[in-house]
Amino acid sequence: MERVILHSDLNCFYASVEMLLNPDLRNKAVAVCGSTESRHGIILAKSELAKKRGVKTGMVNWEARQCCPGIIMVPPQYDEYLKFSKLTRAIYERYSNQVEGYGMDECWVDVSGSGLFGSGFEIAEEIRKTVKAELGLTVSIGVSYNKIFAKLGSDLKKPDAITCISRDDFKERIWPLPASDLLYVGRATTNKFDSYGIHTIGDIANTSQEFLKQMLGVNGIALWSYANGLDNSRVMPGDYVSPVKSIGHGITCNADLENNEEVWKVMLELSQDIGHRLRLHELTARGVQIFIRDNDLYYKQFQAPLEFQTQSPKEIACKARQVFEANYHWVNKVRAVTVRAINLIPIDTPSQISFFEDAAKRDKRERLDTTVEEIRSRFGKHAITSACLMGNLKMPCDGREIVKMPGMMYQ
Repeated sequence: MERVILHSDLNCFYASVEMLLNPDLRNKAVAVCGSTESRHGIILAKSELAKKRGVKTGMVNWEARQCCPGIIMVPPQYDEYLKFSKLTRAIYERYSNQVEGYGMDECWVDVSGSGLFGSGFEIAEEIRKTVKAELGLTVSIGVSYNKIFAKLGSDLKKPDAITCISRDDFKERIWPLPASDLLYVGRATTNKFDSYGIHTIGDIANTSQEFLKQMLGVNGIALWSYANGLDNSRVMPGDYVSPVKSIGHGITCNADLENNEEVWKVMLELSQDIGHRLRLHELTARGVQIFIRDNDLYYKQFQAPLEFQTQSPKEIACKARQVFEANYHWVNKVRAVTVRAINLIPIDTPSQISFFEDAAKRDKRERLDTTVEEIRSRFGKHAITSACLMGNLKMPCDGREIVKMPGMMYQ
């Protein structure tokens, strides 16, 4: 039986929810954006009218004001977006129990066994009408025989539209599109394709697998399969939980970091959250990865293995600092820092004991970390913190400076 896959994409989701919550914003150029003061001032979402006037997601706030004078900018309300996302997903689940989320505003729905409700197009049309009638939102839906082409279909016609792509017509409809329209072809891959004269999805499909593998490794083979309509990946059931492959935390600092000590404080604060989440997932890390963005907006990425698997925020932060100081050259100041625990394994996975490991010291550190975790779970995240983080820290994880307060404990 031919599979029938839908990909539903809520149109201008954040901005549409804002207009539902505040009817005065309807039929106006609206953008949901971060705070300029905290240097998160970029466009997160925009209304159709703002889009028509040239406003793009990721654009800096002042650029959006230049191309769209009079644009109304509002801060994000993530709790509201999550609520509407769940309500929309509940509508999809009326037709199938195979509903796989792709962000807050997109879902794949496998309706292969839902013939009782009609054809793929008929189910998509019913969903489109229901979402509009019950929630006041519009969706664009792609209908195809695999996930990749369903996703492409939802992007082809917006807003409030349905596009069907079949096994018989995908070459005519898909192959002329830019290579960058194919899912998982990002900016770097697009640039690499351009350098070899590969400009369309059809070009990818007609390039030899061997050449693509030489260029991109196993990802090149996957992209060749996607371009040729050979994607067989399943839509995961609604209760599926994707395995955690890494746990990270990052921040754009309120002011540029100027030296190693300032970067260390940021890494130490970020690692507190990473250690907490490792405990929640009952995982340990065997490596650390860092992402650094300087004040010219260039990214650098470095990583290194840990000597011992760990959940300790201090050990993760120390390794991140070691990697940073060994690799970053202070040509530019640092604007943003991300620390990520990688190579995760379950906490109960046996590990080899090293002759050089100070078991007593590690046991003491683990007991200290457990005590800190218990204090924070009872009295809040900032009930206890490292003494070196007191004072004017340029990077508050929650948007505030960490300042000394009565009753606060220090590590």
